[in-house]
Amino acid sequence: MPELPEVEALALDLRGRLDGRAITRIHVAAFSALKTYDPPLSALEGTLVDDVTRHGKFLDIEASGLHLVFHLARAGWIRWRDEVPALPPKPSNKSPLAVRVVLDDDTGLDVTEAGTKKSLAMYVVRSPPDVPGIARLGPDPLADEFTIDVLRAILESEGRKQLKGVLRHQGTIAGIGNAYSDELLHAAKMSPFKPANSLDDAELETLYAAIRGVLGDAVDRSRGLAASELKSEKKSNLAVHGQTGKACPVCGDIVREVSFADSSLQYCPTCQTGGKPLADRRMSRLLK
Repeated sequence: MPELPEVEALALDLRGRLDGRAITRIHVAAFSALKTYDPPLSALEGTLVDDVTRHGKFLDIEASGLHLVFHLARAGWIRWRDEVPALPPKPSNKSPLAVRVVLDDDTGLDVTEAGTKKSLAMYVVRSPPDVPGIARLGPDPLADEFTIDVLRAILESEGRKQLKGVLRHQGTIAGIGNAYSDELLHAAKMSPFKPANSLDDAELETLYAAIRGVLGDAVDRSRGLAASELKSEKKSNLAVHGQTGKACPVCGDIVREVSFADSSLQYCPTCQTGGKPLADRRMSRLLK
């Protein structure tokens, strides 16, 4: 799933490619992706791209006062095309193509979604907060306004909720997903199940530094990369997420996993839980 660093890098890459360009056509191959009807999709035809920005994990292409907003969900991605086919794409359940944006010189963007679970979303709005998901976003963890006092207030208000879930909730903190919540908790040497309001002042400072450091470093590594390079860059720099069974790069212990219905988390017992494996009830049931 693209998270804050990848979407930030996508916005930067596309800003350079799209600035001042005209959108001539938009073809929707997966009609379930379009979530709005006013303004109509046709209102974007002939508009000039003014900027490309990010709101949490939402990508925002601003064109002549309108906003074409994408949420790439779990399996979405954006691919640049140096040449767009002359014929519009046909709707097909077998094709990953969801949306094609055609520019004034017949270059463009293909917005794709792998797999059968279609969650990718596209919005055409007059203002970003018109997208419900953007209106509900919490503070951006890399913004100047995200201070340690803001984090303290968030954790206190979340009570005994587990840190992993608090960090992932977009209405609490914007942009952190499954992968980077694993990574920053590993950097902070904290259990994903630690209660949010149980941190002392030293632990709060450690977690805040991990949030800013892990995300900031990922953004710096991704800056300047083309969209086609971002996925491999992310995977090559993950310490624990997706690394089940491998050695922790910090202590050498084996990275372990806790599985849920539709996701999983990874962690290092030595670094994060005092050497004790976390209970994985789903796997325990399978082994009985």
